Amino acid sequence: MIKIKGVLTRLTYQNPENHYTVCRIRVDKIHDPITVVGHLGGVAEGETLDLTGKWISHPRYGDQFQADSFQVSLPATVSGIRKYLGSGMIQGISRSLADRIVDQFQEHTLEIIENEPKKLLEVHGIGRAKKRLIEKAWNTHHSVRRVMQFLQDHGVGISHAGTILKTYGPRSLDVLETDPYLIARDIPGIDFRVIDSLARARGVEKEDTRRLSTCLICRLRAFEQEGHVYAEKKDLFALSARTAGVKPEDLEEALDDLADQEEVKILEVKTVEEPESDPEREELQEPGAFPGKIETRVYLSRLFRAETGIASRIKALLSMPRSGHSLSGEEILEQVLTSLAVKLSKEQLEVVSRVLACKISVITGGPGTGKTTLVRALCAVFSKLDQTVVLSAPTGRAARRLSEVTGKKAFTLHKLLGFNQETGDFERNFTNPLALDVFVVDEASMVDTLLMYRAVEALPARARLILVGDTFQLPSVGPGNVLSDIIQSGRVESFFLTKIFRQAQESPIITHAHSIRNGEMPDLKQASKEGLSEFYFIENQEPGKVVETILELCAQRIPHVFPHVEEVQVLTPMHRGDAGTINLNQRLQAVLNPDGEGIQARGLVFRPGDKVMHLKNNYEKDVFNGDIGRVLEVDRKEGQVVVDYEGRSVVYDILELDELTLAYAVSVHKSQGSEYPAVIIALTTAHFPLLQRNLIYTAMTRGRELVIIVGSSRAFEIAFGNNRTAQRLSGLREMLVQE
Repeated sequence: MIKIKGVLTRLTYQNPENHYTVCRIRVDKIHDPITVVGHLGGVAEGETLDLTGKWISHPRYGDQFQADSFQVSLPATVSGIRKYLGSGMIQGISRSLADRIVDQFQEHTLEIIENEPKKLLEVHGIGRAKKRLIEKAWNTHHSVRRVMQFLQDHGVGISHAGTILKTYGPRSLDVLETDPYLIARDIPGIDFRVIDSLARARGVEKEDTRRLSTCLICRLRAFEQEGHVYAEKKDLFALSARTAGVKPEDLEEALDDLADQEEVKILEVKTVEEPESDPEREELQEPGAFPGKIETRVYLSRLFRAETGIASRIKALLSMPRSGHSLSGEEILEQVLTSLAVKLSKEQLEVVSRVLACKISVITGGPGTGKTTLVRALCAVFSKLDQTVVLSAPTGRAARRLSEVTGKKAFTLHKLLGFNQETGDFERNFTNPLALDVFVVDEASMVDTLLMYRAVEALPARARLILVGDTFQLPSVGPGNVLSDIIQSGRVESFFLTKIFRQAQESPIITHAHSIRNGEMPDLKQASKEGLSEFYFIENQEPGKVVETILELCAQRIPHVFPHVEEVQVLTPMHRGDAGTINLNQRLQAVLNPDGEGIQARGLVFRPGDKVMHLKNNYEKDVFNGDIGRVLEVDRKEGQVVVDYEGRSVVYDILELDELTLAYAVSVHKSQGSEYPAVIIALTTAHFPLLQRNLIYTAMTRGRELVIIVGSSRAFEIAFGNNRTAQRLSGLREMLVQE
């Protein structure tokens, strides 16, 4: 590691949440200031920094020093202290007051402010109120530095400091010193081993109940991150024991304590061993028809409430009397033809007629099977019956797409349910239900257990629920497999659309997608040789060559047909690696938009013309996670970036740029709910951990007019052969089956 020391001359950018910083440091014997990047919380212009890190090269800004750790060297001389305090960095201390304080305490000034602030009252012009203001300002400025120093001293990454400070504020250092396990419980995503090292260094015993309880909670959260709603006790104990360095039986008392405190729920379930079957085609067998075993499941309490809440609410809705509204087949056909100029097929007419008789129903099928046409037809029919229909989807992209194809307003579930970002709660619930008669949720396969619980909880008793989605797509990012579980339970009327309509039959994208869905391997050699087509496979074994091919396609070949950058979307399974989103975005930006003044944030540069994605729901800006736009303007003087989202301009100041990332390439998961004219998919064996059949199916079905897969046929074969969708642990299906 390299060490440098210098004076911070300019603070270019600092993320207030994680304290990622870009600054300029003047180092002795080096003529020009150097650029330093890293998590440097609590630093200010004029301070002297001791930095440890390494040199890196940025493709546009050249050499930079990446700091892994740092220390602030406060001035020790009277003149240095006078300049430091007089800089204005400490609120309440003007230049003239700084002079009086330093005149009073000389070289002991900073020590007095830090440890004996009462002595400030000896200075002319400082009363009790002023003393409190200076003391608070000093602590605020230096609390970040103290926390970071503490983490560094204990070998903990300083990237966690921002989250800890945001959660606990002035109490941060006290929590770190007295109860570090509280941090692991309160802040999801912080590795248990990171916090455990702090606690163990302070003398916590290996078998301490609080230590083992925290280990169990962190392990359950890891299961949640993997998409599971619960963990089997034996697996939970085995993994937690390995992490904590104890025997599995040592965890019993800790688990009982968590159950007593209602942090977890323990459920004994008799499971049945059923023969393999296609859940979409065969009836559910009666419980007890096959030999079973007793399984102990451990839930985080909020996930247990959500899963049982979905089951109980669905059962309650199904028990309600069905609406008396109905139309004959002829009336349905006439209404749809008059409203939409669409003639329903026999299969579609039957589905619409049966949905009218259902309290809850599911419509599922692959691309080109008419799901959207059915939604439009149902809207027309319910309008005829004077029923209020509300359309929704889990993401902003999916909601806009639904609105475009139906011609009706569609909402994100979070916005419709009144999600409050500050409290993390929803306005709409059982006591304050939605005002509607028919609730349509599109892209329902993307809805996780927690969000589906909020949605069904807010349904009025009179309402109908219609879930629309493709169960073969990637499951929700959050925990659960809700749509599939509802279908497999057999309790809800489900309609499986299998017929591909004539226009869709002519698309090789759709026919290949259905082949994959049906377990039939596409002929990649033929796709490699085809002339003019909508689907191509370009063989490349090496990730580096995959990237070069994608660059050539985007910069030279595809623009002849799709000239606008927003028409072409590169998809990839992973973020890291040569063919991951991070590298692809930088390489594509360098080829497609290399020029122009930009603003730097988190190692990225945003320039006019850049394709960008919003990363978190922002209800004030009315921009949502996954929305893709284009940078219209960059104002370096004001520190602002203006992004166009389909004709609507949204302004970001420099502190909000952590909500943006480049979007020339996005992950397949992020693309769900979207559709693009042209899609290029990177697929290499380096993506092995994420290669699944439903991943390539999801990626392929994002393309409307052109799909090009660039990668190795071996990677495609691995993905095709890996059909792991059903491996998520969720109990919703059994809960729905139980009376």
